[in-house]
Amino acid sequence: MDQATGLRNVMKQQSQAWEQEKKARVITITSGKGGVGKSNTTVNLAVWLSKLGKKVIIFDADIGLANVEVMFGAIPKYNLSDVIYRGKSIREVITAGPLDIGFISGGSGVVSLSNLTRDQIIYLVHNLSQLDAMADFVLIDTGAGISDSVMEFVISSPEIMLVTTPEPSSLTDSYSLLKTLHRNPNFNAASSVINVVANKVISTEDGQAVYDKLNSVVSQFLHGKINYLGLIPQDNAVEKAVRQQQTISLLDASAPAAKAYKLLAESLVSGENQYYQTRGGITRLLYGLLNR
Repeated sequence: MDQATGLRNVMKQQSQAWEQEKKARVITITSGKGGVGKSNTTVNLAVWLSKLGKKVIIFDADIGLANVEVMFGAIPKYNLSDVIYRGKSIREVITAGPLDIGFISGGSGVVSLSNLTRDQIIYLVHNLSQLDAMADFVLIDTGAGISDSVMEFVISSPEIMLVTTPEPSSLTDSYSLLKTLHRNPNFNAASSVINVVANKVISTEDGQAVYDKLNSVVSQFLHGKINYLGLIPQDNAVEKAVRQQQTISLLDASAPAAKAYKLLAESLVSGENQYYQTRGGITRLLYGLLNR
């Protein structure tokens, strides 16, 4: 039995075992380029989801940048590689953030999944699958762009949040990411939801225009479907908060950007039931990742 077949069998067994149990809603947050506010969106959504009574865990898969821990002002003692190679449990590598938000640093383990032994796979899957019972939402903060590691997470995710800005280069890079996604034979558009968030916009009309431009080319050239989740206004208070290693929604909940993040979180919660069929929990995402 080759390694790929072994991974598929392990994941199938685990998926069946947890099929009837509680499943977290997994959202992969990504972007076509860096600097558009992807990690800011992740941590601020986590804050408001927590304030709305949801248990949230962030998986920081943005290898080498560690934006989540910077914005939370916390340094993780362990990361995912400690689960794989040092026998730590998933609970031991979850760092506590504000409002009881947990976050997991990917470390170097994320890029070496395909090289793991069967025993390591079983141990990792067993641990990560526990997140379904530990959280209502698992937010995965990917690296920006269309690298292989980013695309593996995006392709496998049942729910994708694409953060973009009005800048032409950002829109072009977002379309490039979506084009790469749709042309990948492993991507199943019918079972994935793609939500667009327009960041750093100056008006409601500006945000709608960002979505309309992106939706037009996706519909015309990719024959795909994307949804408009909402917008985040340009707000200098966000950059000020980042410099202070703070999250704007905690530092100043009355700031325009903070209020917008709250609306996004409320939209996610109010529409929770409609995503039931696409949820599948963290186990489904792992199965997709390891089934490549």
